[in-house]
Amino acid sequence: MTKMTGARMVVQALKDQGVEVVFGYPGGAVLPIYDEIFQQSDIQHILVRHEQAAVHAAEGYARSTGKVGCALVTSGPGATNAVTGLTDALMDSIPLVVLSGQVPTFMIGNDAFQEADTVGITRPCTKHNWLVKDTADLSNVIHQAFHVARSGRPGPVLVDIPKDVQFASAAYTEPKKARTSHYQPKVKGDAEAIERMVELMETAERPIFYTGGGVINSGPAASQLLREFISATGFPVTSTLMGLGAYPASGEAWLGMLGMHGLYEANLAMHDCDVMINVGARFDDRITGRVQDFSPKSQKVHIDIDPSSINKVIPVEVPIIGDVGHVLEQALNLWKARGRKVNRDGLKKWWAKIAEWRKVDCLRYKGSETVIKPQYALQRLEALTKGMDRYVSTEVGQHQMWAAQFLGFEDPNRWLTSGGLGTMGYGFPASIGAQVAHRDALVINVAGEASWLMNMQEMGTAMQFGLPVKQFILNNERLGMVRQWQQLLHGERYSQSWSEALPDFVKLAEAFGAKGIQCKDPADLDDAIMEMIRYDGPVIFDCLVEKHENCLPMIPSGEAHNKMLLGDAVATNAIQGKGAALV
Repeated sequence: MTKMTGARMVVQALKDQGVEVVFGYPGGAVLPIYDEIFQQSDIQHILVRHEQAAVHAAEGYARSTGKVGCALVTSGPGATNAVTGLTDALMDSIPLVVLSGQVPTFMIGNDAFQEADTVGITRPCTKHNWLVKDTADLSNVIHQAFHVARSGRPGPVLVDIPKDVQFASAAYTEPKKARTSHYQPKVKGDAEAIERMVELMETAERPIFYTGGGVINSGPAASQLLREFISATGFPVTSTLMGLGAYPASGEAWLGMLGMHGLYEANLAMHDCDVMINVGARFDDRITGRVQDFSPKSQKVHIDIDPSSINKVIPVEVPIIGDVGHVLEQALNLWKARGRKVNRDGLKKWWAKIAEWRKVDCLRYKGSETVIKPQYALQRLEALTKGMDRYVSTEVGQHQMWAAQFLGFEDPNRWLTSGGLGTMGYGFPASIGAQVAHRDALVINVAGEASWLMNMQEMGTAMQFGLPVKQFILNNERLGMVRQWQQLLHGERYSQSWSEALPDFVKLAEAFGAKGIQCKDPADLDDAIMEMIRYDGPVIFDCLVEKHENCLPMIPSGEAHNKMLLGDAVATNAIQGKGAALV
């Protein structure tokens, strides 16, 4: 067995795990590792400007590739700055390995300079974490970390490495000899449960596939199996925010996103269905609304690799624990073997009902010739970039929901957004991570000006590494979603939901050496977007939009799916009797 220092072990383990890129920021407690990084050329290091951005960039890399993202931070504030990214990745099941430096083992507990209880702090926001006190354990632990991050329900892990462990020498453990047998999640579903699922599918009159991020996390094969299943059965399909792209937006069976800002037809189909097949989603509160009124007349199937997700929020009749890809393959083969049966008369009536709901045209809005409506900005962005090799990240807020509503995704791993944690400041560094992974692709971050300012310093990263990320800012000079809730739910008392001191984004771009574009006239929008796309470098696009536009449809907090707020541009005669409210 080869003997080497702990610092060299770290680099060697990353190479053996196939890591090509590490996002990080140096500090005293990780200098031995950075010295080893300096002496090799197989792994690229991307120097971010803040440790939170390092983890978000690793998320963007992971989400857009399906690989494990990797970040390296120093002790104390380096590790605490990584907490938001770790929690974000945990909520959205993103595989990350974060390596943190720590003060020497003999100083732990003495309040040493830049000491923090990193393992204690990150225990609630990681899938697992380790404090390595012996160099002989280090390589084995790092290999375990990658195994845990990518296996089962993916998630972030952290390895905390004291500085003396980095300096000391020990024998290196190769990946194939690492201890990983203790964590082997179940991937195949129970045969009897799958048979019950198929029986429900054969007789369902109003079925629906409800898909989530688990389909994408399972890999490309799962998305292909989902598409084959839907094509063969003729069942409608909807998706959570995290699952967009698992089924193509252009597909005939696509109902659009569901949930708080989901489409009218998707939400009503979920409410009125008689068989719901949940594929890799977790029944989160943005989807269910009022739990006791969620899809009250349906029999529910839940496919999830995480046993703790089953019956956690919504009781189901058919729980299936297993990897989405494996279970879909098992179910599809069984359904074919049993004669490919579906209730065709019931399906015909069901699709007729869905067609009525679609006529509502719930995304319709009042246009303007004098001011850019945010919906229009995203419609034009979609039209002008459709068919391109495109990846889209977002910040969090109204712009995020409009992007989900108006941008179409044909493939998985093209949509990068913070779902569970709702992290403002996520999108910009995530776009950097995606651009590092896909150097020749068009990577666009759809942002609000407030969210974007939270990690604006990463323009330095984009410039240093020649990453032509496009920052498409819908600038309404407001904390848009906060303002919307204050209007609808808090008596129009707009407490701290605007900023009176925004930068000139064009000058800000130029200060970093990037391209700045501002557009405020709808007539100029197409040309400005094409200028952004064609520019070979980072761009900040300041799109001045209507300041008080609301993001609709919307299910008010605590309401059922059939109690939606719709915009005043939606035809009232199309929604009478459907239980919808009009604003």
